[in-house]
Amino acid sequence: MLTDQMTPMERGKALAKGESVDRLPCNPNVANGVARIYGCKISEFNTSAKAIANAQIASYRRFGYDGVRVFTDLFPWAEAMGATVSFPDDNTADLAEPAVKEISEIYNLEPADPYKDGRLPVHIDAMKYLVDELGDEVGCAGGLVGPFSNAFFLFGIETFTKLIFKNPEAVHRACEVSLETCIRYAQAIIDQGLTPTISEPLSSCTVVSPKHFREFGAPYIKRLVAYINTHGKPVTMHICGKTDKIWEDIVDMGVAGFSVDNVVNLKQCKEQIGDRVKILGHVDPSAIIYAGPPAEVRRAVADCVQQAWDSPKGYVIMSGCSLPVETPSAHIDAMMNAAREIGYPVVPEKLDRMIAETPEASTQPEIITPTASGICTCPH
Repeated sequence: MLTDQMTPMERGKALAKGESVDRLPCNPNVANGVARIYGCKISEFNTSAKAIANAQIASYRRFGYDGVRVFTDLFPWAEAMGATVSFPDDNTADLAEPAVKEISEIYNLEPADPYKDGRLPVHIDAMKYLVDELGDEVGCAGGLVGPFSNAFFLFGIETFTKLIFKNPEAVHRACEVSLETCIRYAQAIIDQGLTPTISEPLSSCTVVSPKHFREFGAPYIKRLVAYINTHGKPVTMHICGKTDKIWEDIVDMGVAGFSVDNVVNLKQCKEQIGDRVKILGHVDPSAIIYAGPPAEVRRAVADCVQQAWDSPKGYVIMSGCSLPVETPSAHIDAMMNAAREIGYPVVPEKLDRMIAETPEASTQPEIITPTASGICTCPH
């Protein structure tokens, strides 16, 4: 197994200065699979800050990737505002009941207090343990679901989608109160010494039209990004699914990094917006990293690097979304070792050889990991 010559913090600082580094940053986004590395049940994350932090630390120590984050599922913020969440014994939490049953109830909703409501205090405590242990070595982040996606969870996805067409006022009210929760939580992340990252799965063009995103989602997300930026923190955001029709809107929000799903044309994304934001992505988390074999993971990493390593604002090798919980460790090793083998500066001829050595499979198995909410449990 190849080894790193720099810590993630050293690597990031050197890249920012244009200095030489050992390899490109790489983050497989192990997500709740960290429980398998640490040896606990995922349900422990719902009540134990130490379990969250220790699992993240154990996984980072095992693989050596370039970022750790406190983020367990999509629903702690909606839950803290009154939604009901189901908690499997050893799987990721899911939305059971929305916070709002009747439209009029939206006007009674109050922003959550991150130090008192739901599981948010557990996550904040986890951040303290994480930054104390790893803060000098690797970038530590606190993840949060953005205001638009969280508003969906306050009503339920189907109901909220209908409201976009039938009751724009209620949609804006839900986004406004959701934004205040997000701002409070982002401030709590910053106060612990971590950097906020935003996940906006329901902003996907696969879910809502660009027109509706611009009307209902973008204004509130942009205000959240601006708030974080004014506190001296750069923002990385992930949106699942297809996003090409809103790339310019994303750039306009002021994000520093944009994490893209594996369905996105990575080269096109680099060519259109790579001169203004760092691009992160987008090795297929299920059909490639989960399903393997390791040689195919290696080839897929080389393919992604070939498309985007020269992005003007920088490129991070990353999975296109969070990895399935049962992803074999050997496949994650293969992703990290591919990044180490490629090294930096990137030599295009080496990428050509790595891709040629393992031709792309003609078919890939379809890996489906459904949730009760019908959406991914993405992390970014």
